[in-house]
Parts: sequence; structure tokens; C-alpha cells
Amino acid sequence: MNSTQQRILIADDEPLYLRTTGALLEKAGYHCVCVPDAHSAIAKLREETFDLVLSDLNMPGNLKLEFLHEHSESPNNAPIIVVTGVPSVPTAIESIRLGITDYLLKPVKFEDLLGSVRRALALPATSRAYQPPLMRDSNEWTKIFPNMIGCSLPMLELYEIIDRVAGSDTNILITGESGTGKEVVAKTIHNHSHRRDGMCQVIDCTAIPESLFESMLFGHKKGSFTGAVSDQAGLLKQCDGGTAFFDELGELPLPMQAKLLRAVQEQTFTPVGSHTPVKVSTRFICATNRDLQMEVNVGRFRQDLFYRLGVIHIDLPPLRQRGDDIIRLTDYYLQSLLPKGSPIEGFTPAAMECLCRYAWPGNIRELRNVIERTIALTREGLIDVGGLPSIIRDSDSASAIASVANPGNEQQLGHRAISTFNAGHSAIPEHSASVTSASRDEAMALAEYQYLVNLLKHYAGNVSEAARQAGMSRQGLHKLLSKHGLQAADFRR
Repeated sequence: MNSTQQRILIADDEPLYLRTTGALLEKAGYHCVCVPDAHSAIAKLREETFDLVLSDLNMPGNLKLEFLHEHSESPNNAPIIVVTGVPSVPTAIESIRLGITDYLLKPVKFEDLLGSVRRALALPATSRAYQPPLMRDSNEWTKIFPNMIGCSLPMLELYEIIDRVAGSDTNILITGESGTGKEVVAKTIHNHSHRRDGMCQVIDCTAIPESLFESMLFGHKKGSFTGAVSDQAGLLKQCDGGTAFFDELGELPLPMQAKLLRAVQEQTFTPVGSHTPVKVSTRFICATNRDLQMEVNVGRFRQDLFYRLGVIHIDLPPLRQRGDDIIRLTDYYLQSLLPKGSPIEGFTPAAMECLCRYAWPGNIRELRNVIERTIALTREGLIDVGGLPSIIRDSDSASAIASVANPGNEQQLGHRAISTFNAGHSAIPEHSASVTSASRDEAMALAEYQYLVNLLKHYAGNVSEAARQAGMSRQGLHKLLSKHGLQAADFRR
């Protein structure tokens, strides 16, 4: 080993991940020591000196974060990066409290992991503890942002970013997949800024014809073109003192980009047919689901405008990365869309599990549409798997539940488990800030346990086949079995 190589301890109970990550980091110039559990990691840290620790959360010896507690109390000041495939808000917040440097979710791209490693190793010894401002708990954030739903780790981080940037006049670029709530975030920022008494003018770049864009944006004078029968104030003038929200910025015609640049830089523009500049005080928030850097590279978007509008970049998490927020959003939309006095009671645990496992390519917008469609097609009672759209029932991840679960599964789970998904007795009220209620946790645990039992019965304890059907790795399935005290050998015939 080169004496100048920095030493990294990697602790993870997934052998494949351990081998590949160690090999890739070795190739990047680091010396790695790999151990399969937290007990071995603690022993290694007592015997040797390391510059950095990469640790799984859900592994033997750290199921209650024992390793992180031990490390936080030891004199060893090596920064620690958590890489987990089973994220949860409580463990994330507790990990941060114990002084971790970063918190990454599996599967993590190696370039992202390498970037985190480099940043952690570059930190001075006095500032190695990760300190994202998750000082407020989810209850406080929900009171501050009542129009936003969710308390997953990505959402807690988003709340903090919004809280930080809302008070400034800095221009913001919001990116993310379609349906992730970019307009909601933009309006939330506006409503918590000193411009809240002004207008938040939504300018949809896909809805305005290119020939009319300049007139609608900057306004025009009477007689400046055919049909201009009177002076007209443009959209930017209307939100003077407020916020201009450009939705789908990537669709802005290239000729208009140069004219918008001047308005952004100088806070002035000239209406069509006029020679007198108009002065405004406007904050610009823009949103797009396009990769604007790529658009710049191919010449479809001006680089100077990109830099001017994207001073602060907020990238919204897709719904599939938000964990139990799917349950919260489902509960919220069910309550808000159900007609008063509706005989529909809610979702069965199996149906809720299908919703949670679906990838949601259309994100929150798709979820709302699914809930609305399901309500319209359901007459009464609980909505089961069969009442969901076929695309959700037949998806690879969800089909395992529908095909393996026993027909009488709801009865086996018991009335108490089912009632937690009852719209009339919901455990999560509108805009709920609780991570999960005890009864909902119990119901999900029961549903998960019964699903695993049925899965193992169906495949006679064959872990490889069961993992393939469930759409997860063997290691991931073993972790779930261990969590519920199940042994695959007990189901072999």
C-alpha cells in the first residue's frame, strides 16, 4: 500500500456491494478494508486508523444504530458516510444527530459516492459532522408549509432549502420529473417571501404562441400591430413587486431568451411599439423537466440566461424516492376527493402495498389521477387490488402481491389492520406531519409479514425465486425475512 493512500473502512452485509465498492474505490486510489458487519467494523476501528468510514445501516450489529453510537463516542474522528437501501425518517434524523458526514440511498451511482467520499475527506477535522438543518421536526415543517405533504428525508431537506431561499431575492431554477410539484414549490417560496403581497404570475412557456410571446410578456402600445386596439400591460408588469414563475422554461423560444435576459439582468423591458423602458422589481423562479445544461450544450438554450436564472438550483425528488409519503398523499387525496357521505371506506392493505410499490412515472399528478379514477369506479366499501388500474396491478413490483397473496388475506390481517386504511378513521389527517401512526405501522408490518409468508410458501422456501418475483436482491429479501423472524428453510418441501 502506498503510504500516501487514504484508508477507507467499508462495513456492509451485502457481499456483492462490499466487493464492487471496495474494488472501485481502490481503483480510484484509496486503500479499502471491507468488513461484513458492525461488530467487525468496531473491532477494526479500535485496532487501526482510518480516514473515512462507509457504513450500511441495516446490518448485524447496527440494527439500532449501535455502530453509529459507538463511533460518535470514540476519539476516532474519521468522517462517516451512511449508505442504506432501507431509508427511514427516524434513522436518518438519528444518524444526522450522531454526526454522520453524508446520507446516501442505494442504489447509488459510483460517481455520486466518489463525490461524497472526496468531499468528506476534504473536510477539516473540526467540521466533519454533517449538519443539514433538520433542526425542525416534521410537525413544525407541516405547520410552516401546510400546502406541502410529506415527511420523508428528501422532503425534510426540501423544506429546509425552501426556508433558506424564500427570504432572498435570488433567482431560482426548479427541476424535476413531470408531476413532482414544481409549481407548488414555486408558490410556496413566493408565499414565504417578502413579496407575498405581490402577485405570483404563472407564465406557461408551452401555452403562449411564439408570435405573441413578446407582446404578452412585455405588453404593447395601442396601434403597435393589427389588433392592438389599446395599451396592454404585459405579464411582467402585472407581477411588479412579486414573482414571475416561468413554467416549462426549456420550451422558451430562442429569440425570446435574449430579450428575457435583459429583463432579468436590468429589471427593465420595453413594451412592443414603445420607446420608453418600464422598470419593475420582480423575482424570477423557473421550472423545467428538461436538462438545461444539455440544452445549452446543443445550442437550444442561452448559457448566460441559464446562469442568470439558475443561481439557486432545486431538484425535486420523484415520488418513488419518497417512501411512506405515498401513503400520506394517498390518504390526503382520498379524503379531499371523496364526496361527502361516500360509502367508500378506503384501501385494503394489499391495495396500499401495490400503490407503494408502483414506480409512479407521472409522480404526484399520476397518483392523484389514479385516486380520482378509482373513487369514480368504486361503489362502496374497501378498494382492493382489483380496483386499481391494470398498469399498477400488473407492474413487476406490484404483481408479486396480487399473484402471491391469499384471497382471504384481508381477513388474516384482521379488522384492526384494515381499519387503519379506512378513510373515515384515518390515522393520518389532512396535512399530517406524523411519520406514521402506530396502528398504520402495525398494519403495514402485518401486510409485509403475510406477503413474505405467502411468497415463501408459493416458492417452497426458494429464496432466489422469491427474490426475483418480489423484484429485489437475495440480500434484500434475507434482510426482510430477518426483520420478521422468518427462516426460508421452514418453508421448504
